This record gives sequence, C-alpha cells and structure tokens, in this order.
Amino acid sequence: MRNYELLSIIKPNIDSEEFDNLVAKIEEAIVALEGKVTSTDKMGRKKLSYDIKDFRDGYFVVHNFEMDPAQVAKFNRQLRLNENVLRIMLLETSEVKA
Repeated sequence: MRNYELLSIIKPNIDSEEFDNLVAKIEEAIVALEGKVTSTDKMGRKKLSYDIKDFRDGYFVVHNFEMDPAQVAKFNRQLRLNENVLRIMLLETSEVKA
C-alpha cells in the first residue's frame, strides 16, 4: 500500500447534494479498489487560472488515501470517465526509503 493525494476540480453548476454524493462516490471507489481514505478536505469553490470546458471556477476537493499501486490505473480511469469532474491531479506521497 502506498499513500496518494488526489486533487479534484468538480463542475460548479451542480447543487450541494450532488456535490456531496460525488465526493462520497469517489471515496467509495477508493474503498472498492481495496484502498483506505485517510482524509478528505472540501476546499470549496475557487476561481480557476484559466477556463476549463467553459467554466471559470470549480469546487476543489483533496483526498488523501492508501491504495495498492496496481489499482491506481483503474481508479484514475474511473475519475476521468466521470463527466462532473473537470480535472484531477493524482500524486504519490509515500516517502522514499534510502
């Protein structure tokens, strides 16, 4: 298991209930792929540096989680297929042992 950090930008035109459901679906996808969510930070609605798919702002969410590296590609694909997710950035945050 390795540690990962996921930054998601979600479309701003969804209501708060849909937003909460989407965040829960992301967490459920992590658990379904035998991962473990360690923290979730809903940073709120922020202005984007440039337009993404004609949106000037979006909801930012950061998930920290543990997952087997073999499952990360499947998880990444699931996120990219979701039409309400504008952009993602997935980083491995595990410490390198010398």
